[in-house]
This record gives sequence, C-alpha cells and structure tokens, in this order.
Amino acid sequence: MIPKILVIAAIPKAGLAELEKKCELIYPTANFMFSDEEIKKYINDVDGVLSVFTRPLTSGMMEGATRLRIIANFGVGYNNIDVSKANEMGVVVCNTPHAVTEPTAEMAFGLLLALTRNIALTDRGLRTNPNFIWGMMENLGLGIFGKTVGIVGMGRIGQSFARRAIASGMKVVYYNRTRLTNEIEKRYSCQRVSFEELLERSDVISLHCPLTAETHHLLDENAMIRMKQGAIILNTARGPVIDEKMLVKYLQNGKLGGAGLDVFEEEPVITPELLALDNVVLTPHNATGTIDTRIEIAREAAENILRFFDQRKDISIVNPVVWE
Repeated sequence: MIPKILVIAAIPKAGLAELEKKCELIYPTANFMFSDEEIKKYINDVDGVLSVFTRPLTSGMMEGATRLRIIANFGVGYNNIDVSKANEMGVVVCNTPHAVTEPTAEMAFGLLLALTRNIALTDRGLRTNPNFIWGMMENLGLGIFGKTVGIVGMGRIGQSFARRAIASGMKVVYYNRTRLTNEIEKRYSCQRVSFEELLERSDVISLHCPLTAETHHLLDENAMIRMKQGAIILNTARGPVIDEKMLVKYLQNGKLGGAGLDVFEEEPVITPELLALDNVVLTPHNATGTIDTRIEIAREAAENILRFFDQRKDISIVNPVVWE
C-alpha cells in the first residue's frame, strides 16, 4: 500500500521529487499552508505528516489520527509538535538538523558583522538622513579580530559558527552539557568552560542551543549582570532563551554593547523598545531563508519519511523512546 502523506505547507516541490514518486501527497494548492481545520480534516486518513516549524501540530489535531506513523518536521526545531502526544501514540518525530547548519551559522556571523561594523546602522543613515555625517572619527564600530566569542551549544551549528569565528581571528570558548572530543576541540582551538566563566570572558556570546525548560531565559538578568561591559549577544536559536525585557534594560543602560537577533520571545511580535535601539540588528527568523536551503530542508524531511517506510532507522528521530 502506498503511504499517504499530508504536506502541511507548499514547500518547494524540487525537494519532494522522490517522495512524490513513492507516496501519495496531500499538498496545499489554494493557499500556501493548510489551516488548522484542514489539517484536522486530512490527518485522520494519512500515514505520515510533513509538518513545518511555523504551524503547530497539537494533541487535538493528532487525536483521531490512528493511521499516523511518522511526523517529519521541516526545520531543526520541533517545539511546534506535541511530542508527548506523539510518544503516547507511538508516532516517530523527525527533524532536519543537517540542512540548516551552514545557513544558520552564516546568519549568526552576518549579524555579528552587521552589528560590530555598523553596517545596518549606517545603511539606514545613508538612505534616510540627507545630513548623514561622514568622517574619520564618525560611525566607528568594533573589530572582532582577537576578541573572544562564547558559544552556547557547540553542536553542528555552533561548530560551523566557530569555524567562521576562527577564520576571522577570534578566540573560542564554549559551554555544552557534554565536552567535545579532543579532536574537535583541537580543530576549533576551543575550550569548554562553565556557563558562568563563559559569561565573564566573552566579548560576544552566540546562542546555538535548543529551547528546553533548562534553557528558557538562560540569559536572564543575573546572566547579563555577569557579562563583560559592552558584550554583544547573538541569537539564531530560539527567542525565549533570552529574557527580552532584561535584554532591553541592559542594552538601554549601556551594559551590553549590542544584540543581533533573528528570533524573538513572542514571535512575530517584537518588543517595541528593540525597534528603537541603534545597537540592535534584527532579522525575521530568516536564518535558513535561502531557496537552496528551503529545497534541501524539504529533501531531508522527505528522506526521513522514505527511509522510515523502508524500515530503516538512519533517520533524524527526536523521540527514540517510541522504538523502545
């Protein structure tokens, strides 16, 4: 029997070519994304769902999906899915960690350069202010050569960011639940330190950790107080890893030098004060926003589904408890 797959959004068909050959797809045509009501309508009659990180897949939606065996998420984050309900139903949940690695690290490093070298700020000034001042001692930013970057979450993306930082002459320390192998530490000339030491030593802190109960508001007021004067924060992970109100407070009072943010605590709502600050660069959760990346994410999610129905276990499963 050919598996029937519900594709929740009109993600690039180029990445779904193999899936379309071997499965029956329910794919949105009238709108970019199926509504909650449409998902509830279709999900009870499918074997798999290709979900997307911007659309919640709730317990209520899954309740009557007795045929459902796999949810393959389009994206590395999967907090849009009620994994507890999936576990209860014995449904495999997968994500796409490989396709997002390089573009997310690119975005984090782009935010760093845009912020430290005042690229976004001076671009706005040149475009909007006819009296914008040029001059040898005007519009001065900061160099990153020789500075220390603290990476919180030294997984694939964190390591990819580290590679770019080292190439630019930065020193790298990292905080992880587990220490990397000696080989990886040597490759990135990096040192594992405690979270507290990372806060105290880093000129730049780049967040690459998942959002969990432990990392929610990881950068809170206490953390910001411990940071170096003028420290810069980069967040391409998840918004709630930072206490946004406290971030505003310490940007406004000058303790923090700046922030480069691709994610926000209450997306798509942005704390208004952030929009008014010149020492902040903002992007709309767009770290993986290239067409080639979108195609590759679709291909990776589709490959998870195909391998699963081929009874293979070399997939990016996030809830291996269901196999027990």
